[in-house]
Amino acid sequence: MSGAGVVTISASYGAGGDQVGPAVAARLGLVFHDRAIPAQVAGRLGVPLAEAEANDETVARGLWRIVASLGTMPDPMGGVVPVTEQLDERTFRLQTERVVREIAEGEGGVVLGRAAALVLGDRPDALHVRFDGPEQRRLDAVVARTGRSPDEVRRELRANDAAREGYVRRSYRVDPTSPRIYHLVIDSTALPLQTVVDLVVEAARARGIG
Repeated sequence: MSGAGVVTISASYGAGGDQVGPAVAARLGLVFHDRAIPAQVAGRLGVPLAEAEANDETVARGLWRIVASLGTMPDPMGGVVPVTEQLDERTFRLQTERVVREIAEGEGGVVLGRAAALVLGDRPDALHVRFDGPEQRRLDAVVARTGRSPDEVRRELRANDAAREGYVRRSYRVDPTSPRIYHLVIDSTALPLQTVVDLVVEAARARGIG
């Protein structure tokens, strides 16, 4: 088992995963992996990068819907083969898992989302972290940071949480909020984000990462 170690971050909407992740990566000297993952998957599925970026995998639905709309996918032997919507989602998930495993086996890094804690499981060189918090505090954090309407943010928060949870339950048959999946579960709305970064970095180093 090679690699520099991996920190996986699962974060509910507004819990600060997109802010803490890059900071943790910088402190540990690792690469932060987020938007680059669907880009790699797009290349492997033969979907234009611009379309993949416009349909980011944040809620784990966009890319396979693009593939489904094309009605075909690349055939390893050349040409294309027809696919169903169910197969598209599975194909997308398997390619994403492959990219996540290659990260772990290679340079390591901090991976946000992609059910990476489940994909990498009990690897001794991985730390699995979950960020969450009460809905209202998560909503307030997003509104304070973006200045958007609370009603708009609330709708997006609930839709995003439901989509992510539904994807993990459907694909892996587990509850993504279960503390059993993670080494560290933090209410990131109750602490300054810098403190959250410090906690994750300390835990990662305790597992020999970074």
